[in-house]
Amino acid sequence: MADVKDLINLPDDNIDMIAATSVLQQQAADIRTKTINWASYMQSQMISQEDYNAISALDTAKAAYLQKNSAQAVKTLLNLLAHVSKDQTIQYILVMIDDLLQEERSRVDYFHEYAKHHKECVWGPFLNLLNRQDGFIVNMSSRILAKLACWGHELMPKSDLNFYLQFLKDQLTVNGEAFIKEQATLAQRVQTIVVHQHGHGHGHGHGKDQQSSKNNNQYSPNIAQQQQMNHLMKGERYREMTVEQQNANTDGWVPIPANEYIQSVARCLQMMLRIDEYRFAFVSVDGISTLISILSSRVNFQVQYQLVFCLWVLTFNPLLASKMNKFSVIPILADILNDCAKEKVTRIILAVFRNLIEKPTDPQVAKEHCIAMVQCKVLKQLSILEQRRFDDEDISADVEFLTEKLQSSVQDLSSFDEYATELRSARLEWSPVHKSPKFWRENAHRLNEKNYELLRILVHLLETSKDHIILSVACFDIGEYVRHYPRGKHVLEQLGGKQIVMQLLAHEDPNVRYEALLAVQKLMVHNWEYLGKQLEKESENQPQKGGSAPISGKA
Repeated sequence: MADVKDLINLPDDNIDMIAATSVLQQQAADIRTKTINWASYMQSQMISQEDYNAISALDTAKAAYLQKNSAQAVKTLLNLLAHVSKDQTIQYILVMIDDLLQEERSRVDYFHEYAKHHKECVWGPFLNLLNRQDGFIVNMSSRILAKLACWGHELMPKSDLNFYLQFLKDQLTVNGEAFIKEQATLAQRVQTIVVHQHGHGHGHGHGKDQQSSKNNNQYSPNIAQQQQMNHLMKGERYREMTVEQQNANTDGWVPIPANEYIQSVARCLQMMLRIDEYRFAFVSVDGISTLISILSSRVNFQVQYQLVFCLWVLTFNPLLASKMNKFSVIPILADILNDCAKEKVTRIILAVFRNLIEKPTDPQVAKEHCIAMVQCKVLKQLSILEQRRFDDEDISADVEFLTEKLQSSVQDLSSFDEYATELRSARLEWSPVHKSPKFWRENAHRLNEKNYELLRILVHLLETSKDHIILSVACFDIGEYVRHYPRGKHVLEQLGGKQIVMQLLAHEDPNVRYEALLAVQKLMVHNWEYLGKQLEKESENQPQKGGSAPISGKA
């Protein structure tokens, strides 16, 4: 893949970051067709004659006017944003600003130069608009801010930058949660439809649909579609439907609309994170966790691509690439890679994986990333991808690179490396190392390394995981640790693990209860074994009487 520096100068279309049907683009196209009566603003003295002349000229011959009067154009546009309150007019001005920047990126410097010359803040007017109620105004202002921050020679000041990145993160979270809520609502509707169809048979579909329109307690596919269409049109809100959803709709399913502005928010982040100075600021507002949280939910492939792109540009910084898997990036992306059918999503995930191996300066970190990918079954997926033909040569090159690196890491993999990687991935399963007495005899004490790092992870999984297999395996591992490490019970009590294991004795799953019971037994029996060994040592050290032979424990 191209170096991230090259991306700064790439046209947007080349990196596939704006969907032609995105909400913001649809609404902007609508707004461009409208006409604003600037004369009425001047007659009511809301704008000056100077600003009226400038905005009228921009409306009719934008390029020509800008070339000769760039300072006046910027002054007028910023004045109008400050003094006009009507949403429709603000929308129109923002679209005009965005268009003139999109047509020629160097025009960003007009705004910076004007602000510098007049000692004004170019960011303020647009940051203030982020607090408006109108969704289009908020997101178009955000889009313009990203362009001003990325396309000019002036970087956004730290205080404004933190505010803006926190805004993007919060918007991403809100949009992501709304999207998941929509999916949950749809799932309930589909379940209702299925129950309805099974309850009434197949022979009277049309009659039942007609009847259900009179009875609100029944649901039919036709009524569901009508209600969804009403929802889509309400308040002239635009929504995007993916091809899969449109196809599903023809079969009688209710479409899941993509949440309105999530693509626009992600688009701004894609721009911002290509600038190295902005990356650490994004990490400082816990941005990576937000990206991973949304990717772990079932968002559509376009949003997947955009958010993974954000992770990709972050990994061009060696320090961030080294820390990335602390956020469970590899397991989440491995899951998406396993399920995705879109070539561009596959391409960007493979590029992230490659960077996670190539960019860290510490070879041990790169090795850990390789092992994590092996643990998450990436090798298996790579072997499947090798059999497919791709138009994009980058995919084939990345598949070859990753396959070689992962296979090499497997050859050098010790059983403890394998165990530690599995544990750090938080995806425990009944792999051979867990059941190996030899492994625990040789490695139980190594769970104490780095201030009990691995043992703390086990305790954390017992406390937080909802997965029955993970809980069962973690209980077993705790028991083996205590059985093979003399001070294991004391350490476990200090970390609060004993109490958590005891609570799992009442778990709903019988396998979890069984493993918790075994772990508790090992906690108790361990004391007796330890005491027995101490007594045995004492008896051996006592002086022999009458020259009699020492007492043997065996007959």
